[in-house]
Amino acid sequence: MAVIGVGMLGYAFMGKAHSNAFRKVEYMAWPPPLVPRLVAIAGRNQDAVAEAARRYGYERWTTDWHDIVTDERIGLFDNGGPNSLHAEPTIAAAEAGKHVLCEKPLGRTADESHEVWRRVAATGVKHLCGFNYRFVPAVRLARELIDEGALGELRHFRGRYLQDWGDDPTLDTWRFDPDQAGSGALGDLGTHVIDLARYLVGEFRTVSGFVKTFLPGRQVDDALEAAVEFESGAIGTIEASRLALRRRNAFQWEINGSDGALYFDMEKTNELQVFLRDDDRARGFRSVLVTETTHPFMEFWWPPGHIVGWGDTFMHEAAHFLRAIANDLDVAPHGATFEDGYRASEVAEAIVRSGAEGRRVEVEFRSL
Repeated sequence: MAVIGVGMLGYAFMGKAHSNAFRKVEYMAWPPPLVPRLVAIAGRNQDAVAEAARRYGYERWTTDWHDIVTDERIGLFDNGGPNSLHAEPTIAAAEAGKHVLCEKPLGRTADESHEVWRRVAATGVKHLCGFNYRFVPAVRLARELIDEGALGELRHFRGRYLQDWGDDPTLDTWRFDPDQAGSGALGDLGTHVIDLARYLVGEFRTVSGFVKTFLPGRQVDDALEAAVEFESGAIGTIEASRLALRRRNAFQWEINGSDGALYFDMEKTNELQVFLRDDDRARGFRSVLVTETTHPFMEFWWPPGHIVGWGDTFMHEAAHFLRAIANDLDVAPHGATFEDGYRASEVAEAIVRSGAEGRRVEVEFRSL
């Protein structure tokens, strides 16, 4: 089987999730489109990255990401580092001819995100921005139902992403440093909601919102609220917070159409709540356990009723990206390209601008 060398930047949360995904692709997505060979992993802490290389199965480790970019054995560069390290290494890897996967947000600002998209697109390599929730089976099933017209005219979107880990003033993490993170809950959680809304409902037209910081001394936002309008005419709301006590990873969304509605809660990953007007079996929502053999991604997994988990979304994402590389296929529409990453950043900044100016603003996108 054809092999592709993988170089990883980042050994912590995302480095672990992505490395696990590449290990699983080889034997779960059988036959794999390409066999990932874990060549090298980079990180700033020598002891930590060395231990990560041993645990995850990389052939070598380095504290200098340039060593990965110049390694001719590597054909895919996966950037799971802090937001401040998304732009330069990703661009350098693409310009060295490597396909690139970069975690969201693509950049700390819309300008930086646009520059990453522009520079990488010019190289012709495949590129994917890590919005892994597109690869939740229930989310993909929702997209299929919408594409089939089962919901009719889409009218409402409500999306919220709530966590509580940020409610600790003693925490010391790069995610609270504006130079490294760019923003707070907006870039960390809000961009997931924005991308999911774009994926399921369509492009944004206007936003009216604001961000807020609650904890004294914190330099990034803790929460955001926004009312939005889509180009289709649908309207919606977006909410994100890292201070919602006892909400551990509650990414919840609902879509209402003229002929049906869908509801999803990430804390119940395998379930999609469905109501279709012409379904005589139920007068309200019915719970669909998305584990049947005909459901998205289930060809990789277990018999019906045997659930999959959060980490498996990264394997679905990796398999999709490897297939696009192996067969020269488009990453879009189901995978988020760097254009999608840029557009999510542009919507996020429009929310900040709306709050600063105290008015509803139109979302304008730049081309290459």
